[in-house]
Amino acid sequence: MKILGIETSCDETAAAVVEDGRTVLSNAVYSQIAKHRPYGGVVPEIASRNHVAKLPGIIEEALESAGESYESIDALAVTYGPGLASSLLIGFSAAKTLSQRLGKPLIGVNHHEGHLHSIFMKEDALTEDAAFPMLGLMVSGGDSSLVLMHKTGQYELLGSTIDDAAGEALDKAAAVLNLGYPGGPIIQKTAEGGDPNAVRFPRGLDQSDRGKWIYKYDRNLCFSFSGLKTSLLTFVKNLDHAPEGDELRDICASYQEAVTDALTIRVDRALDLFSVKSFACAGGVSLNRILREKLTALSAKKGTPLLLSPPSLCTDNAAMIAGVAYEKVRLGLTGEEPGDVNPNLRLANW
Repeated sequence: MKILGIETSCDETAAAVVEDGRTVLSNAVYSQIAKHRPYGGVVPEIASRNHVAKLPGIIEEALESAGESYESIDALAVTYGPGLASSLLIGFSAAKTLSQRLGKPLIGVNHHEGHLHSIFMKEDALTEDAAFPMLGLMVSGGDSSLVLMHKTGQYELLGSTIDDAAGEALDKAAAVLNLGYPGGPIIQKTAEGGDPNAVRFPRGLDQSDRGKWIYKYDRNLCFSFSGLKTSLLTFVKNLDHAPEGDELRDICASYQEAVTDALTIRVDRALDLFSVKSFACAGGVSLNRILREKLTALSAKKGTPLLLSPPSLCTDNAAMIAGVAYEKVRLGLTGEEPGDVNPNLRLANW
């Protein structure tokens, strides 16, 4: 079964053709990073306008690269949340129109489900029987959370960020240090050769006696990066000069160490609390080399396999959306197509 996927939840304009849920026949992505770099972050209006301009060509590119046509695909899949409302609407409207014009089913997909499914979309991926139950760490610019997956489409949210996401924390750090945008890759590159122990930045929520806990998730499995950002800003303000050279490398390495430590510590705790066959890391921040090294070491320590997405499927893409849609079709759970986008869409069991 061949599914055409469309993804426009934020600032990537993407389309892909996927066969039987795992074989990626094409994966076309237009990145808008250059458009948003002057502003230090994603500007929703600019993002949506670029989706309007680029999506038709990206869809054509995906079909041509896959050697397929509109008539030869069996279904369409589209991200309908979470994300920027104005961006989601572009992809959703295009997919809905194509579905009606071609007389082919449309399957709505949760963007976060796509990231979790992407770990299965490579040649050496574990089977679902070997992977589940699985602990998933989702890390991106908009989300940092721990999810227990009992099986495909069965989720239990264990912990989440109470303020900023890991990717956002890296973006803000790069802004404070005048390094540019996006922050994750720039912080990693600048940190090369730096001392990760030069500055002791906070890991977030590591002082359990501070204030009443008002959230429904286990504090020990939740994330907080707002204090880390404030700590960096205070540190830089207290300097009598703009950091550069070795000092800048040390600051970036120490900050990156704090972010990746905070993530790894929570995964370690969750692996002690829940019996799983594997654990995974998905989302844009999963490309970070230090995070991958820490999780790989944790995997060896626990004796639990670590599952990672192929690099091309770590950032936002449409292949992962088509992959989830196939699983819904396979299980007969397509149901009614979504009536509209949902910017605040949460993970929900099928």
